[in-house]
Amino acid sequence: MRLAFLGTPALAVPSLQALVAAGHDVVIVITGGDKRRGRRSDVSASPVKAAALELGIPVSESVDDLLGRDLELAVVVAFGQLIRPHLLAPQPGGLVMVNSHFSLLPRWRGAAPVERALLAGDAETGVCLMRLEAGLDTGPVYDRVRVPIGPHTTAVELRETLIAAGVEQLVRCLGAPLGNPLPQSGEPTYAAKIRPSDLRIDWSQTAAYIDRLIRVGGAWTTFRGKRLKVLAAVLDETEPVSWCAPVAGLVLLRVQPEGRAAMAFEDFARGLHRLPDERLE
Repeated sequence: MRLAFLGTPALAVPSLQALVAAGHDVVIVITGGDKRRGRRSDVSASPVKAAALELGIPVSESVDDLLGRDLELAVVVAFGQLIRPHLLAPQPGGLVMVNSHFSLLPRWRGAAPVERALLAGDAETGVCLMRLEAGLDTGPVYDRVRVPIGPHTTAVELRETLIAAGVEQLVRCLGAPLGNPLPQSGEPTYAAKIRPSDLRIDWSQTAAYIDRLIRVGGAWTTFRGKRLKVLAAVLDETEPVSWCAPVAGLVLLRVQPEGRAAMAFEDFARGLHRLPDERLE
């Protein structure tokens, strides 16, 4: 199939590579522009651009470069930019575009479906291959793959599972006629982008919710006015409320104090010389 591929971050690279390996003719890749990345702020290409150049595929930063290329389909995976409606079928000259979205639509439309599914305590999520429309993740769905969310699954682990499921889905679905997609049904929910303030631990929440927040990644609290990242914890119904876990049933395992390396929570607590009224806040 004669395709275009639109994507930007590393999570989109396996899909591009798999489409090429499956024998599809990827005519052009559209991706985000070069940016300053990493601690040294060196200017570098997006991961998708780097992968495309390795594969010998022409790269552009303009979606308008899709026009006039006699494409059968465009595949979108984590592109990160709005696509103007005039480029989409059934507009005259528009193109059918399919998007790999990491949720069971219409649940968790939007920017952070993996994190929101985990934070909400969903038992499962998945990958939907959908046709792009002008609305935010509102298009009809060609195929959906369900993925369970385990009680200890982190967002990093879940995303890796979804990437693999999405790659398999793309190759399978594009290896045969796509057929007619089905409209989404049910009440939609929206996966707003996760802000740093969303990741601050509210110790009035339940232990189960805080555990899920920690598994999302980036959770933090404060001690002595300084930020303390909480990297890992475990639920334990026998654990009472204490200064180091102001909610019953949660044991902190690994933390990272501000300006220091990650460490076991026991090591952090051992060197504190804590006053009786001091606690995590």
